[in-house]
Amino acid sequence: MRVIIKIILLDRITVYEKGKGNTMKNIKRTGIIALILVFTLSFLTACGGGGEEASEDKVIRVAASPTPHAEILNSISAALAEEGWTLEVVEFDDYVQPNVATTDGDVDANYFQHVPYLDQYNAENGTDLVAVADVHYEAMGAYKGTKDSFDALEDGDKIAVPNDVTNEARALQLLAANGVITLKDGVGLEATKLDIVDNPKNIEIVELEAATIPSALPDVAIGVINANYALGAGLTTDDAVAYETADSEAAETYVNVIVVNAGNENSEKTQALIAAIQTDAVKDFILNTYNGAVQPKF
Repeated sequence: MRVIIKIILLDRITVYEKGKGNTMKNIKRTGIIALILVFTLSFLTACGGGGEEASEDKVIRVAASPTPHAEILNSISAALAEEGWTLEVVEFDDYVQPNVATTDGDVDANYFQHVPYLDQYNAENGTDLVAVADVHYEAMGAYKGTKDSFDALEDGDKIAVPNDVTNEARALQLLAANGVITLKDGVGLEATKLDIVDNPKNIEIVELEAATIPSALPDVAIGVINANYALGAGLTTDDAVAYETADSEAAETYVNVIVVNAGNENSEKTQALIAAIQTDAVKDFILNTYNGAVQPKF
């Protein structure tokens, strides 16, 4: 309607200028055509821009680790599409950039971490990221090296464990739960090698960078490995000696969560993401895809 009004006004100007010569009339007509095109393009661009913004508003961008997080997210893409949402999964291989991208607003949420790590990250970086939904727990497993069971362990055998504080404690608790060692009472998820009070087979605990343990399996009797590294190395339940149980302290503590900036907990995008991921279909996907290495926790 605005375009039509401006055309009418310009026509009136053209009529008023008649009689001042052909040159003047040609200039006015040229100006009229140019102005009409400008107003028309502005009108169409405005309409197109509104549609693009509306479309962009229906996109949910989530930063995630490739395995299993991105795979689990991709499994809900179709369900979100049925609700009018487009899911974009942005994969990261490190544990810092997903939080940076979320804080900066480059993504709407992230999915790669557990709450103890999130709390530590917020404290160290002055950020205000919050967990909004529990999704899964990655069971740490003991995998076959030169020995295929705990019973086959011999005096002086080596068992590789992660060398970071949190995951080493989990590995030691897994070994204790299976009778390989005994730990001091009450050490829980702060256990270290110094807390071993009984080691009947004199097992040598070899501390290694977590990501390197799969490649070290030929050199140790057993390796205790985080699920994401085990999956990334192609290890399966057939390669495992034991897993942390679903009711273990670690399972309750290290649940992997959906994280957003504080203030976005109840946004439409956040609620749509939570509703799509906390479903029986996702539970089935996790159980059928990861064969016990990853467990749903909702």
